[in-house]
Amino acid sequence: MLTITKSAPNRLDMELQGKVTTEEMQDVLDRFVTLSKEIEHGKILYAIHDFDFPSLDAIMVKLSRLPELFGLLKRFDRIAILTDKRWLQKVAALEGFLIPGLEIKAFDIDKKIEAEAWLER
Repeated sequence: MLTITKSAPNRLDMELQGKVTTEEMQDVLDRFVTLSKEIEHGKILYAIHDFDFPSLDAIMVKLSRLPELFGLLKRFDRIAILTDKRWLQKVAALEGFLIPGLEIKAFDIDKKIEAEAWLER
């Protein structure tokens, strides 16, 4: 399951739990595009529970939209990722170095308050 909501004028909250289907990926990407269009200096809180790799079709859907998604990421300043998987935390840190102008920081899954405080700094 993959969901996305707009919790504030400049903040999106995303949640991933388990395996993502092709339909879920398409729906969330469509929603991300729609919700991101009016955001400036945005923030994302992304909680990842029980991560399971998406289906190959779901990955292909995301890859096909990467140029559009990278364009929208310019609207965001920070992404806080909540996860209990150390390897996902390391990947998040690496992504933070690879995307200019975007800070990405990973937090343990039970550190939501700290993640939200970091987003608001």
